[in-house]
Amino acid sequence: MAGQKEKKSGKKENAIVRYIRDTRAELRKVYWPTREEAWRLTMVVLAVTVSMALFLWAVDTYFAWLLRISTTQSSLAVVMGALTVAVLAGSGIWIGRSQEF
Repeated sequence: MAGQKEKKSGKKENAIVRYIRDTRAELRKVYWPTREEAWRLTMVVLAVTVSMALFLWAVDTYFAWLLRISTTQSSLAVVMGALTVAVLAGSGIWIGRSQEF
């Protein structure tokens, strides 16, 4: 369409003006959420962020504890380490098989 205007008028359209015009046209197509939707979605993001932070903190604390007791070479450390490896391997196999369908 811009090429047709340039051919008819003989003038080149300014690139900056074309960029601003195209940007405004694209912004008119955007779905803008209402204030309530934006607030609700913000709360969802915050809840997921806090829950993931707590989960990662718990996993980090567990592995730090496991590493700490493994340096003492106690039988508890061996059992807990083997259990952790078994759970992680089982989870990986289970997730891998569920993805094959």
